[in-house]
Amino acid sequence: MKLKTKILITFFTIILVPMAVLYLCLEVLGNYQGRLLKSDYDISGVGDMYSGAAVRVFNSLTMAIQQDIAKTARENPDSFAEQEYQGRLNQRLAEKYSFLIVRRDGEIIFNGGSEDDIEELVKELPEFRGGEGAEGAGGSVFVGDSKRLIKQQDLWFSDGAEGSVFIMTYVGELIPQVKQLFGNVMLAILILLILLAMLLSLWIYRTVLRPISELKKATNEIKEGNLDYELAIGERDEIGGLCMDFEEMRQRLRDNAEEKLQYEQENKELIRNISHDLKTPITAIKGYVEGIMDGVASSPEKLDKYIRTIYNKANDMDKLIDELTFYSKIDTNKIPYVFAKININAYFEDCVEELGLELGAKNIDLGFFDYTEEPVTVIADAEQLKRVINNIISNSVKYLDKKRGIINIRLRDEGDFVQIEIEDNGKGIAARDLPNIFERFYRTDSSRNSSRGGSGIGLSIVKKIVEDHGGRIWATSKESIGTVMHIVLRKHQEVVYE
Repeated sequence: MKLKTKILITFFTIILVPMAVLYLCLEVLGNYQGRLLKSDYDISGVGDMYSGAAVRVFNSLTMAIQQDIAKTARENPDSFAEQEYQGRLNQRLAEKYSFLIVRRDGEIIFNGGSEDDIEELVKELPEFRGGEGAEGAGGSVFVGDSKRLIKQQDLWFSDGAEGSVFIMTYVGELIPQVKQLFGNVMLAILILLILLAMLLSLWIYRTVLRPISELKKATNEIKEGNLDYELAIGERDEIGGLCMDFEEMRQRLRDNAEEKLQYEQENKELIRNISHDLKTPITAIKGYVEGIMDGVASSPEKLDKYIRTIYNKANDMDKLIDELTFYSKIDTNKIPYVFAKININAYFEDCVEELGLELGAKNIDLGFFDYTEEPVTVIADAEQLKRVINNIISNSVKYLDKKRGIINIRLRDEGDFVQIEIEDNGKGIAARDLPNIFERFYRTDSSRNSSRGGSGIGLSIVKKIVEDHGGRIWATSKESIGTVMHIVLRKHQEVVYE
């Protein structure tokens, strides 16, 4: 069954069921009240539903006037003999489908009703019930055949005459009004139920159909490839939860698509960089090999120079291929770490000694400054840590623009950490580029980087290795002055058990 059909069934059920229940209640209560009237007052013809309600209605219509009459009977009984007061009181009763009769010593001195049935009324009026010495008496009574409700208030005039004030109400005149009243009540209830059903249907639409419609639209948008279409549903019900799950799925799909696109772009960039960087040494190797083949290297010294150059270019290609292989391991999180305890002081002394000769041949001074007060031990992979140092120094060498380059390595004790600083006096990095230098393939100057070679992933590899060691790396730099790379590693501390 469709959801719309269910809502229509709900709509009509909301209307019909309460109406049926209301009608049944009125029928039962009306019959019960009618039986009470027949039993107590022996009234015929008023035992239907509306008569039961009519008793309550016309008994309360003149209640306020009856109370005023009782008060006046106690305080100023002679007012009932005054025509002005009689007329004013009868006018008030006329608005309540009733009229006034005043009796004095058995004679009618005022009749606010019709003169045609005055004789019949006189016969039906109850006798004076005040009693000797009583201040007054009052009550209500039904008169059977005429279907009248008579309310009586007895009193004594100032001259001692017996008096009675009667409020006459015709049941036959009130029943049509009561029927009209109940008709209006039923109409109001019907309108109320319809409005209630409309509000409930609107609520169901807003909380069920509209979110489903939005969800369907979002599904079509995603099917067409639009992953940026946002599904905004604020409800917290089951359908709202479904929409929230769908929105989370859309965001993940979009993120995956963006990540895939970025990955493809990075791969294209890597291939472009590798192709360019491989082409340079291969071209040089081909040139020198052709020179040897053509006999250009005629002397042993020149031949030795050509062979060394070919060897160096081959080493450059090997480093580039090694870097590319390591990059693929980063993407698959398969870097082969071998962690061990390392004396960081001795480790850097060996590194400086190994790199010093190579850098010295390039007219670059390599300095080492150890500011730690005692030997520091860290848990690290010696091979990968060396890759970090080589990549940073190699990057510094590329951008040294002074006649004599300077690279300094410093060790500083920072409590539970050791800080490694590698400083150069190169071109420096602009402040706008500094936060991005560890991103893959980021180039501060594409034309300059291309001319100097490099895959563009060296510093991203450095950051990955340092973070896998539980450390942190950042850079500070000033243009035309130089750059400092800061690496922080946690010290290894032996736990002593007593």
